[in-house]
Amino acid sequence: MNSSFLVIEDLCRDFARGSTVVEVLKSVSFSIQRGQFICVVGSSGAGKTTLLQVVGTLLRPTSGKVVFDGKEVFQTSRAELSRFRNEQIGFVFQFHYLLPEFSAVENVSMPLMIRRVSPKKALSQSLSLLERVGLEHRSSHRPTELSFGEQQRVAVARAMVGEPEIILADEPTGNLDRETGQRVFSLLMDLTVKKGKTLVVVTHNERLASYADQVLRLADGVCTCEET
Repeated sequence: MNSSFLVIEDLCRDFARGSTVVEVLKSVSFSIQRGQFICVVGSSGAGKTTLLQVVGTLLRPTSGKVVFDGKEVFQTSRAELSRFRNEQIGFVFQFHYLLPEFSAVENVSMPLMIRRVSPKKALSQSLSLLERVGLEHRSSHRPTELSFGEQQRVAVARAMVGEPEIILADEPTGNLDRETGQRVFSLLMDLTVKKGKTLVVVTHNERLASYADQVLRLADGVCTCEET
């Protein structure tokens, strides 16, 4: 097994609410090896989404370290951090956040366009990803013309199009019926872990968590790790 790909050390994240400071994450520490499938579980308000946002560099920690491949990412410049996020991290959310004015293939190509990949190459790669998720025939449709399951599959393709090293998914099946949710989950597994990528999923679904290499349980901002 490879050495740790992601190391979280004494991570804390506070939020100010009026005159009160709320500790959402309290000295969270864990490590993930490249190619693992990790589930983050816990009740609503336990800090799961906050943890994912800090790991994904969307939120800065109040204190502690986030180390990817030996590099402490929050010690880099804002521009370097933005470039790292675009190139190394893919995001899938419960609500797909597709841009309604663009087609499916245009939505998938957005991460590549941000990298200034040529439009022709970006669209070609995006069409290839849509084919892999079974939606090549829906490539010209806008999000409002797609079912919830199709929208989430487009979101998965968008997360994968730049070949990121890690995918962070926040309740990616929480808005779907069981059958569609299972299909999206299987798709995530096929496109990530089976290809040596790292997958971190926030979920309430204990059945889903049973497939994970490691389960991170959050309760009142405190994290415990369970090997499965």
